[in-house]
Amino acid sequence: MWFAGCASAALLALTARGSAYSIPALSARADSDSGSIKVHNISVPVDHFHNETKYEPHSDKKFPLRYWFDAQHYREGGPVIILASGETSGEDRIPFLEHGILKMLANATGGVGVILEHRYYGTSFPVPDLKTKNLRFLSTEQALADTAYFAENVKFPGLEKHNLTASNTPYIIYGGSYAGAFAAFARKIYPDVFWGGISSSGVTQAIIDYWEYFEAARLFAPGDCAKVTQKLTQVVDKILTGSDKEEKKQLKIAFGLLGLRDDDFANAIARGIGGLQGNNWDPAQDSSDFGIYCGSVSSDAILYASTRSLAPYVKKWLSAHANKNDVKYLTNRFLNYIGYMRSNVESDKQGGCQGQTLNECYSIREMYGSTSLNPSSSGRQWAYQTCTQWGYWQTGSGVPKNQLPLVSRLIDVEFSTIPCREQFNITAEPDVKSINKLGGWNFSYPRVAFIDGEYDPWRAATPHAIGLAPRKSTASEPFILIPYGVHHWDENGLDPNATEIGLPPPAVAKAQQDIVDFTKVWLEEYEKEKGRRANDL
Repeated sequence: MWFAGCASAALLALTARGSAYSIPALSARADSDSGSIKVHNISVPVDHFHNETKYEPHSDKKFPLRYWFDAQHYREGGPVIILASGETSGEDRIPFLEHGILKMLANATGGVGVILEHRYYGTSFPVPDLKTKNLRFLSTEQALADTAYFAENVKFPGLEKHNLTASNTPYIIYGGSYAGAFAAFARKIYPDVFWGGISSSGVTQAIIDYWEYFEAARLFAPGDCAKVTQKLTQVVDKILTGSDKEEKKQLKIAFGLLGLRDDDFANAIARGIGGLQGNNWDPAQDSSDFGIYCGSVSSDAILYASTRSLAPYVKKWLSAHANKNDVKYLTNRFLNYIGYMRSNVESDKQGGCQGQTLNECYSIREMYGSTSLNPSSSGRQWAYQTCTQWGYWQTGSGVPKNQLPLVSRLIDVEFSTIPCREQFNITAEPDVKSINKLGGWNFSYPRVAFIDGEYDPWRAATPHAIGLAPRKSTASEPFILIPYGVHHWDENGLDPNATEIGLPPPAVAKAQQDIVDFTKVWLEEYEKEKGRRANDL
């Protein structure tokens, strides 16, 4: 997930390394209840796998797993639709239950909509703190087992007269991003529990060096954004890896980041091009960061007055390290790049990084150190999951040598895994095989749908990755790519009180209708199967 500027910032969206990217959280709530949607807990085992040594010492205890549900649309025989909340507090997913895809599906099928929190996130902690020894129960397998346990044992308050466990009710599991892969895995690993799975931007392929994250920006960024970023990144790298210490110092001063190590500096100034994931069709969730960045570096005019005095320095750097034919073209764009970053640095100083040093705010070495339980913080937990199973370090070093990267080649796996070594004493590579054995890019299973966005930076880790053989979309295995879409756009919905025109976009509305339609087909199949089983008795 991408992180906000300072090291203590809350986890906002799927990424493996801390960095200075900022996109809006899905939701900001003062408490756990939202109108008629109340918070509940179910007691689940801390350890589902007593035969696996990696969870030693084992535990026989249980812990409260948090969930929310809305049964206002429920009709006898209707499904239970679980939205897996993934690597964030379940509270952040409540909008999907109030007016997003979960609401749409429950309404269309007469179902119960549920948000189920992932262990170790929000308030669903099975341990007293997040010291490394207590993170051993944080794995995708344990969380999947939690979800199956929930489906097999839940008794929804107020609906006790109905048997809404998986033995008597069709369960559909939905998720986006990490939770999208999670939904696909749940259906495959527990086919007798989950009748169907819907994977939105589901990253079924775990990847250690995920340099392809930036390919979406390279291919789809507006204007000259990608081309300019590549050329300016090359100049910055030449300065950072060169022998002129004064030149390097001046560069960091210009960006307002003097004092950062070279790699931390390179990481910090990549925030603009890394912001594509924050683009959203929903005005309440849309981040302007990527657009502002691309508009800045694509402009011939100087957009930040405070940078005009830096022109002699920028021209000197470009003359020394860029193609001589590009010096004039890149000068104002470089100034705008600097202006964009300085503006963000000043905002960070007044915001999440107030009272912190630059290193405390931007250094990857300062991140994820807190071991206290914090419902609004997810950074340490997700970092641990990437270090142990998922990877996803978004590097510049992994970009092919015949292609200019969009972020510095100083950002490599060695740099990105500093938290693994310093915070968790993990030196081995993540066990991506434990994830990819389920299918990876080639994941296929009956009644598992894949919904992806054409412009999503995470598309390269999904079955919709560019270069894979095209698949035919069927009712059993829907395969939908949303034109111009970014990260799990199908999950969002407009607030009923919103006054908007032209929204959701036609491509999103069509995808959402397709989701409703194939879910109904799946439920019809369930009824037929239920009838066959009854006849066999």
